Amino acid sequence: MSISGLFLCTFLVVHVVGNLQLFKHDQGAAFNAYSHFMGTNPIIRTIEWVLVLGFGFHIYEAFALVRRNKAARGHGYAQWKAEQNSEWTSRNMGLLGTIILIFLIVHLYNFFWRARFGGLEKIGGDNPEISDYDNLYLAVVSSFHIWWYVLLYVAAQISLGYHLWHGFRSGFQTLGLNHRKYMPVIKYAGYVFSVVVSAAFASMPLYFYLFTNEQGELAANAPSLIHAVTSAF
Repeated sequence: MSISGLFLCTFLVVHVVGNLQLFKHDQGAAFNAYSHFMGTNPIIRTIEWVLVLGFGFHIYEAFALVRRNKAARGHGYAQWKAEQNSEWTSRNMGLLGTIILIFLIVHLYNFFWRARFGGLEKIGGDNPEISDYDNLYLAVVSSFHIWWYVLLYVAAQISLGYHLWHGFRSGFQTLGLNHRKYMPVIKYAGYVFSVVVSAAFASMPLYFYLFTNEQGELAANAPSLIHAVTSAF
């Protein structure tokens, strides 16, 4: 459980860094080029299967861990005051994981499935080198203008933040790295990691929903600070 979880943390870093291409003011050229590379490079395609296995194993182990814990206890507690014995995140990892799983299914269908098996528009244009690229940028921007999808996306990122906050430090503890000298650093690193990653992901749908039109162009009412920050990309 801990090894698969920490492995998936590396995927989150790669994924969020790549998705930052969305903020470039180039009508999606950089993001579409990045998406095309990720979808056609044979090494990346091979790693995708490793990633799928990682997700599958992590989800399976979550259910198996719950069953093993219940079986080991044998019967319910006569008196149970959970808030005195554990943190909210540890008691609700199942709920947080379920929200993330629901989002993941919708997210994969909306982007990954359509990109791999058709359903996306082509870029077109006069440049033959990129004219047959899928216009995934347009699909992303369109989705980020659907209120319920934005709500689901942000809720999933909040859940991800809490999930990472507990899972990151618990993963190191499970691997036997629970040392009084190093654990405070691991806890702090886990807190920073969970906040930065989840906030970065959540900022994407919020940015497009609040400050751009359905073509991804900044709206006239977008604050000047937004113009300055996105221009830096």
